[in-house]
Amino acid sequence: MPEEFNGLNGQERLKAENDFLKMKLMLEQGAEFGNMDTQNQLPANVENQFLNYIMEFEKHAENPTYIKVFDKIGRPTQFKPVAEILDNEIEDEWGNLLTYLGKHNINFDVCSPNISMRELYRFVTEELFEHEMSDINIPGATSNFIYDEFYPDPVFENSNAASHECINYILQKAPIEWTHHFRKDRLRLNEHFPISIEQFKAIPDSYKDAYDHIEIRDITVVNCLVEEDQSIVDGKYLIQVQTGNDELQISGNWKVYFEKDDKFGYWDIYEVQVEGINF
Repeated sequence: MPEEFNGLNGQERLKAENDFLKMKLMLEQGAEFGNMDTQNQLPANVENQFLNYIMEFEKHAENPTYIKVFDKIGRPTQFKPVAEILDNEIEDEWGNLLTYLGKHNINFDVCSPNISMRELYRFVTEELFEHEMSDINIPGATSNFIYDEFYPDPVFENSNAASHECINYILQKAPIEWTHHFRKDRLRLNEHFPISIEQFKAIPDSYKDAYDHIEIRDITVVNCLVEEDQSIVDGKYLIQVQTGNDELQISGNWKVYFEKDDKFGYWDIYEVQVEGINF
C-alpha cells in the first residue's frame, strides 16, 4: 500500500486502502463498482477482505498453477480402498472422508439421489484424488466439486427438468421466464408446431390470463425413458383454477420430450404434451 496511508488511523486507513484497491482493479482488470449510499455500504473491514480476495484471485488467474487433489489435501493414507469397507462401515468412512476434505477447503456434493455412498466414496478416492485442480491459496476460498458433473444422471436430471422447470412453469400463474432447458426453435406444445421459444412462452401465458388464480396441487413424474440421444418423461398433474367465485379442478397426463445435443451433451426439450388443457 502507498506510504501515505501510514499516517491514517485504523478506519481511515482501511477506507483509503479500499479506494486504492478499487482503483487498481478498475485500471488493471476493468472492474466496475456501482455507487452505493452510505447506509448500504459494507463495513470497511469486510469490503477490504473482499477486495483483497479479488486481487489474489486475479493474480492467480494471470499465472494459474494446478495440483492433484490428492497432493492438495496432504496425500492422506488413512482412507481404505472401497472394496475393503464393509456395508455397515461405509457411512462412517464416507463421513470421515467428507470431513477431511472440508478441513482442506474442498467441498464435494451430489445432486442425484440415485448415487450410493459407496459409489461416492469410490469416486473420490479413485478418481477425484487424481483430478487436477487449480492451486488457489486464498484465505476463505473453497474448491467445489459435484459428482454429477463427472457422471451425469439423465434420468434424474431430465425428470427434474421436466417436472420443475417445464410443467411447473407452464401451469403456474406467473409468466414463463426461465427456458434454459428448451430448444430455441422448432418446438411443439400440444398441436402448436413449429413454434419459437417466444411463442412457446406466450401460448400458455395467454391461457393462464383467463384465470384469476391458479394453484398447483400436484405434479408427479411417473416414468423417465432414456435411449441414446432421446428421452421421454411422463407424469400427472392436478391444478385448481379460479375465476371470480368459480373454482375448477383440472387434471391429466403430461409428456416432455428431450433430445441430446451432440456438441455439448446437454438435453434440450423440444416437445411438450399436456392433456386436459386447450392451449
